[in-house]
Amino acid sequence: MAKSLLAVSLEDKYTLKSGRAYMTGIQALVRLPMMQRMRDEAAGLNTAGYVTGYRGSPLGNVDQEFWKARKYLEPKNIRFQPGLNEDLAATAVWGTQQVSLDPNALYDGVFSIWYGKGPGVDRTGDVFRHANAAGTSKHGGVLVIAGDDHAAKSSTLPHQTEHVFKSLMMPVLSPAGIQDYLEYGLHGFAMSRYSGCWVAFKALTDTVETSASVDVDPFKVKTVIPTDFPLPADGLNLRWPDPPLVQEKRLLHHKLYAALAYCRANNLNRTIIDSADAKLGIITSGKSYLDVRQALEDLGIDDAMAASIGIRLYKVGMVWPLEAEGVREFADGLEEILVIEEKRQFLEYQLKEELYNWNENVRPRVIGKFDETGEWSLPHSDWLLPAAGELTPAMIARVIAARIARFHTSDRIKARLAFLEAKEAALAKPRLSIARVPHYCSGCPHNTSTKVPEGSKAIAGIGCHYMATWLSPESTQFFCQMGGEGVPWVGQAPFTGTKHVFANLGDGTYMHSGILAIRAAVAAKVNITYKILYNDAVAMTGGQPHDGTLSVPIIAAQLAAEGV
Repeated sequence: MAKSLLAVSLEDKYTLKSGRAYMTGIQALVRLPMMQRMRDEAAGLNTAGYVTGYRGSPLGNVDQEFWKARKYLEPKNIRFQPGLNEDLAATAVWGTQQVSLDPNALYDGVFSIWYGKGPGVDRTGDVFRHANAAGTSKHGGVLVIAGDDHAAKSSTLPHQTEHVFKSLMMPVLSPAGIQDYLEYGLHGFAMSRYSGCWVAFKALTDTVETSASVDVDPFKVKTVIPTDFPLPADGLNLRWPDPPLVQEKRLLHHKLYAALAYCRANNLNRTIIDSADAKLGIITSGKSYLDVRQALEDLGIDDAMAASIGIRLYKVGMVWPLEAEGVREFADGLEEILVIEEKRQFLEYQLKEELYNWNENVRPRVIGKFDETGEWSLPHSDWLLPAAGELTPAMIARVIAARIARFHTSDRIKARLAFLEAKEAALAKPRLSIARVPHYCSGCPHNTSTKVPEGSKAIAGIGCHYMATWLSPESTQFFCQMGGEGVPWVGQAPFTGTKHVFANLGDGTYMHSGILAIRAAVAAKVNITYKILYNDAVAMTGGQPHDGTLSVPIIAAQLAAEGV
């Protein structure tokens, strides 16, 4: 007799206590604090959650999803409060970790999530550096969700935030898919509590904007507290008073090593495919891990065939700092290691540093962006895996096949590679010669408000009005970072005969940080006309309302008080 189908609801992603549910990457980030609260409750902890940040693709609709889920979040003591901008939101998160020192605290701790896109990570570096040095509370913890856009599909530049987090000395987790979002997220909170570090979490466009059926059991993840790492007598969590040099020593001597110990104890970096006679090792992480799996499949190489050929595949969950013991076990006995990662070298340089002092008779070759000829023999156009743009499974398959061919011959792999090459060639052929330039929505005031008198010039900025640089490039030229609109003219004006320019400034950006740009222009006494493009919404990332009270009379009163 046929089994009846399970009852399925769109709310399963938030209501199920176990089993599987279908959700997007953003919805997984909404589910995550609920799972942490359930785990804390089961452990006898009375905790609360706090989520804040600033929207921006690929995390453009995070706030909308949290608002929709309010009825599930509030009963679990989880507060969602979007930030006015990224750095002020991070400062609020810093405050949540100080709750444990307050004698009037209502909870044992507050676990917190900050979210923002790559440029938001850049502008928040000062807060991250100070707050990470200060630390987290024992029953709190902080997860920093960084929305990375490697191909600049909806950004003014590509961004790769792990390099920033490394400089801030924050451990970095790199999930490969939505199941990893839930599992790595729970590990991130546990690691943050144990090590006292703020933990970064890379949410790439290609993963956070996808959907999948995932296991939602909050107790599936077993977090193991390391037994091989001696904690200082006073622990690693936030305290007061706490002088800066003491913070630095605690971070460099203990906290980062505690994060490494947690990574090792919980097997966050693991060998996925092994071989009794491994010759070629492949090390990868995040989205690139899935690309590698697709590349192997496209070449007709399943796990059993990979093992018989001599391939060892290593998936890195914590990409910084790279855990050394696991790397040594992975590299042992290999002739060559191929590092597959998008954008600039990150794992590759750490791996080379770890293997540098190995005896040359046993040290495997390490290649990644370039082959054995080396990186700095410029000019160097023959990239194995380019740092610019994105990697595709076909690009990766081509490199893997070439490295395998050095020690294994297979007509099947050659045939599959030829098929892939033919498909790539077909896709590379030019399509329609007519391109439709993106335009403003019908009825949007930007259609007229971004126009300037004949012969005048305007400076663009961040927001929908950026499209003016495409629609009227002869009059609207150049742009700058969010909140800097018009300020390039402060530096340009003294050195040109041009007497006046316009600057476009969206009302959302005005609220975020743009009023400071106007203040700078007033202070510099430059001749500039700001157009405040008011449409009462954060239009480019979903049409959300402003984070605070803003109206035309309020803007006019503020600017009059500023001396405009």
